[in-house]
Amino acid sequence: MTARALARRYAQALFDVTRRTGAERRAADDLRPLADAIASHAELRQVFETPTVPVQKKTAIVEALLAAAGDVTVEVRRLMLMLAERDRLMLVPDLAAAYAELALASERIMPADVVTAAPLDEASRAALVAALGRATGAEIRMTERVDPEIIGGMVARVGSVVFDASLTHQLERLRQSLRSQM
Repeated sequence: MTARALARRYAQALFDVTRRTGAERRAADDLRPLADAIASHAELRQVFETPTVPVQKKTAIVEALLAAAGDVTVEVRRLMLMLAERDRLMLVPDLAAAYAELALASERIMPADVVTAAPLDEASRAALVAALGRATGAEIRMTERVDPEIIGGMVARVGSVVFDASLTHQLERLRQSLRSQM
């Protein structure tokens, strides 16, 4: 099992527990800064990823992080300590991302990553968000980035679905079609 798949399992378990108590949003808010702290500090990440560092030291570091974070939900606290005991703290950034997706999906909100060849104007952005919302049946929270290498059009990733309307993709399909006809 990959680390990302394992992180998704932990995220699903945490989500199932917090949904029963109604603390889904709060748990997401508690996980985010912990994951950011781990992801943004190379030394901390290295300590958590190194198997030669004793589990007791990793647990002490997690307890210090939790104390610095303040009022963290019981469920997040238990999960972080369990991950420390099992030496799986390197999963926290992926776990937090997977948990955030689950929390948003439960509210019928989906993140969309859109890549365009040129920046979108407000009208185009609104039309794209509306079209993706109709296609998925969810409210869309779009992040946008520009990549001139796609030449024209756009590529939108919503969950596990990719809508590729880039000129690069269309040219590749045309090339393959011409090759198959030869």
